[in-house]
Amino acid sequence: MMKELLKKLTQTYGPSGNEEIVRDIIRDEIKAYVDEVKVDVLGNLIAVKRGCGTKVMLAAHMDQIGYMVTHIDDKGFLRFARIGGISVGNSINRRVIFKNGVTGVISYDGDIDRISDIKLEKMYIDIGASSREEAEKTVAIGDVAVYCSSFSENNGKYTGKAMDDRAGCALLIETARRLKSSPHEIYFVFTVQEEIGVRGAKTSAYALNPDIGIAIDVTRTGDTPKARPMAVKLGGGPAIKVKDALVMAHPRVKGLMVKRAEELGIPYQMEILEAGGTDAGPIHLTREGVPSGVLSIPCRHIHSDSEMVDASDMENGVKLLQRILEEEIDIF
Repeated sequence: MMKELLKKLTQTYGPSGNEEIVRDIIRDEIKAYVDEVKVDVLGNLIAVKRGCGTKVMLAAHMDQIGYMVTHIDDKGFLRFARIGGISVGNSINRRVIFKNGVTGVISYDGDIDRISDIKLEKMYIDIGASSREEAEKTVAIGDVAVYCSSFSENNGKYTGKAMDDRAGCALLIETARRLKSSPHEIYFVFTVQEEIGVRGAKTSAYALNPDIGIAIDVTRTGDTPKARPMAVKLGGGPAIKVKDALVMAHPRVKGLMVKRAEELGIPYQMEILEAGGTDAGPIHLTREGVPSGVLSIPCRHIHSDSEMVDASDMENGVKLLQRILEEEIDIF
């Protein structure tokens, strides 16, 4: 079930600021397992499981990185701006797709001798149009394209676009499905615009004013040839964040996650991410402060069209989050 859910979510269009299609799918997937589902002004989807205990905010972002059209030239080629952390090296000769189904290929003016020399202003999207007028029949300034790639499974690994962070969304949905009872009031929050400044988490956390916050997102690994050393690998279990560029995980939240993982006897890893951040960044700075942590899903090839996660890490992530929610939260 997790595989099919993840496939559906990753194959759905939803770049930052255009999350409505994937939001509708998430709503349909989770509504049977919660007491209320609502959408706030910014577009965050908030699914509430009522309770009288600790107010727990769980956040996974719906949006994915993309390419926004800024200019269409006389020959029908599209110039673009980056939406989120697009890598130029990961973009050359990649297929992309717009909301209306139009596909294109990202290319470059001239030959490429070194990836490091690639300039964004020399890149363009080719949709096969022969003139500006032909291109404008299907694409307009401000339209956003995302990677166009298929979902696959090999050796217990799932590969596809938008694992960041549809993997986190799938984990939250599956947790809600399995969670039969909890002493807490739980907010499953599927946030918008994380990739362009963790914006949805900031507004939703302010409105909900939770007692504790846990972001669910992907993280990098150090298990590929010549990878930057990092004590996280695929198949090593969910990662419990220590710090990243936006948050120093609250020691009691981090300790709670470690304690529950050890009680379950599941593998886990400690994560220190030197660059990048998650929704936990704005959550922990909300109002007078919210004790926060992050449950991370190890992911190779982040921000490419072929991100890879491990099925066992996803499964153990669900087990860990479910256990946290079923028990008393003794961090106060």
